[in-house]
Amino acid sequence: MDEVHGTPEGSPLFAELMAEVMAAAERFGHRQHIHLTWLAVRRYGTDAAVELVSDGIRRTARYAGAPQKYNSTVSRAWVELVGHHEGESDAADFDAFADRHPALLDKTLLTRFYRPSTLAGVPARTGWVEPDRAPFPWQHTVR
Repeated sequence: MDEVHGTPEGSPLFAELMAEVMAAAERFGHRQHIHLTWLAVRRYGTDAAVELVSDGIRRTARYAGAPQKYNSTVSRAWVELVGHHEGESDAADFDAFADRHPALLDKTLLTRFYRPSTLAGVPARTGWVEPDRAPFPWQHTVR
């Protein structure tokens, strides 16, 4: 339990987002992760959502006894992808957003941008690693 915020998730903002997403879900799967991220991006902006979502997921994994499941690059990359698509979207709700951007519901999407070995490495798990397979849609440089 986080002593400052009183929740295993840490931030009360993360706890509110998690409660909203889980109100209509039986488990926290990939779709719920993207939904939570979409809510965070819409309410707080992409930069703040990176911190909020990453910290909340890291704390939740640690609280669940599985801190090794947290990956810093994966968390940030998903938030940035959702933020990019949200910036181009006029969707009024998450279902409409998901319908317009179905690739975000594919758990393997990051492998378009990263080699699996890169994401499995210590640098990616503990910090930010740039894509090594293809640039993100908003990056103008060609590798």
